[in-house]
Amino acid sequence: MAKKNKVVNVQVVSRGNMPTEVLIKKFNRAVKKSGIIQEVRERRYYQKPSDIKRRERIRRKKLIKKRNQEQRFPKESGK
Repeated sequence: MAKKNKVVNVQVVSRGNMPTEVLIKKFNRAVKKSGIIQEVRERRYYQKPSDIKRRERIRRKKLIKKRNQEQRFPKESGK
């Protein structure tokens, strides 16, 4: 998890008579896509660099195991 020193300003532009609910949904999607909430959760508590590396290594192992499992037993089509 590399450090990100970027400033993110999320904006939603209203086009015409867009309902407020639609604008809120668009804003929430934009915030989620930018990764602001995820970064806040990660920075909530201090994590030692060794712990970050260990978690990343475990995550990668799980991902590789999952991909190998999918290759061995591919999903069948709905027929």
